[in-house]
Amino acid sequence: MNQLAVEPGSLRQTLMGLVLAVVTVLTLTLGDGAIAATAPAASLTIHLGTADGELRFEPDQMQFVVGQRYKLVLDNPSSEKHYFTAKDFADGIWTQKVQAAGVEVKGAIHELELKPGAIAEWVFVPQRPGLYELHCAIAGHAAAGMVGQLEIVASGS
Repeated sequence: MNQLAVEPGSLRQTLMGLVLAVVTVLTLTLGDGAIAATAPAASLTIHLGTADGELRFEPDQMQFVVGQRYKLVLDNPSSEKHYFTAKDFADGIWTQKVQAAGVEVKGAIHELELKPGAIAEWVFVPQRPGLYELHCAIAGHAAAGMVGQLEIVASGS
C-alpha cells in the first residue's frame, strides 16, 4: 500500500497559505467596512424632536466620509415617538450594529423608531457617496419640518 508522506514544514506552509487566502477573500468581500470596523468610531448625536414638542431633527444636516467608522447616537427628548427614516442612506452604508435597551441588531436597517426618552446607537461605515433624504415617517411630521439631509462624501473631498 502506498502512503503519502507529508513533511511537517510543508503542511504548515499549506495551512498558512489557506489562512491568508481566506483573509484576503473576506477583506475583498467586505471592502473598507472590514478594515474600518476595528477603527475608533467618530460619534455624532442626533435629537429626534425637542423637549418642547418641536418637530425637527437636531442637527438636520450631516456629512460622513466614505470608509470612516461612525457611531450615530439617536435620542428622542420629546413626549411622542419619532422615526429616523433614511432608506437610501442605509443602502449606501455598511451597518456594523444598532444597539438600544440592551438589544443589538445586525443587518440591513432602513428605519428606526424611537419612543419618548429612547436612545439608540447606530455604528456604520459609509460606502457610497451621495446626498440622502432623512425624514420622520409619522403622518404630518415631515410636512411640519421633521426632515433633513445626510451626505456621504468620498475620502479626501
